[in-house]
Amino acid sequence: MSVRRFAIAAACLLAAGCTWVHMAPGASKVRVVDGTPAGCEKRGEVEVSVKDSVAFYERNRLKVRDELETLARNEAPGLGADTVQPVAPPVSGEQRYIAWRCRK
Repeated sequence: MSVRRFAIAAACLLAAGCTWVHMAPGASKVRVVDGTPAGCEKRGEVEVSVKDSVAFYERNRLKVRDELETLARNEAPGLGADTVQPVAPPVSGEQRYIAWRCRK
């Protein structure tokens, strides 16, 4: 393998481990809950996705899950929601969330 190919492969592997998703303004106030929250109004559903693999390299599952959660939290304020609830675990870098408004 040439030095250039090795350098490109190494850069891809390093980049695959990085977090590419950043918290949008207002998203840090959005809660994530496991169960259906009581006394909340359903505002809609969001489906989010990220790359779970790059070429032959599988990304860290925890990082993928964190990025999906961040994307869901980023979407919540646009729906007037302050809480998100995952519908099911992530599959192939995709996950659905229910958006709720719980705080008045």
